[in-house]
Amino acid sequence: MLMEIIAHPHWFWLTLGGLLLAAEMLGTSGYLLWSGIAAVLVGIVEWLAPFSWTAQGSLFALLTLVCVYLWYRWMRHRERHQQPNALNQRGNQLIGTLLTLDAPLVNGIGHVRLGDSSWRVQADRDLPAGAQVVVTGVEGITLHITPR
Repeated sequence: MLMEIIAHPHWFWLTLGGLLLAAEMLGTSGYLLWSGIAAVLVGIVEWLAPFSWTAQGSLFALLTLVCVYLWYRWMRHRERHQQPNALNQRGNQLIGTLLTLDAPLVNGIGHVRLGDSSWRVQADRDLPAGAQVVVTGVEGITLHITPR
């Protein structure tokens, strides 16, 4: 068995890559994906142009780092061009909502009913009950509002 691996090292790398990719599917959150891809690439390169085990190990390490770096760059590019997501962030979903105050704001602070919940609101100044306001921001559980 050992002689087979020494005689055909590309099978070692292809097998290692396949095992790492299979282990990745068990849920390691991407930690083994790049090493698995690098191992498969080393196996393919070794099959096309055989070279020493030391060079294969070095190529594996280098390709793992290159794969991680390229993934990092792609994710950063993708995040920059993606619209902000307000999923599961109820406060952020309320920005731009038009509300009517049920009670006056005292010292710029009060509460407003929105659906089945009550939200703390804060404005730069006192506002009377019945005033139309727009939600401009959220800080924790406080909605920042301005008069319409």
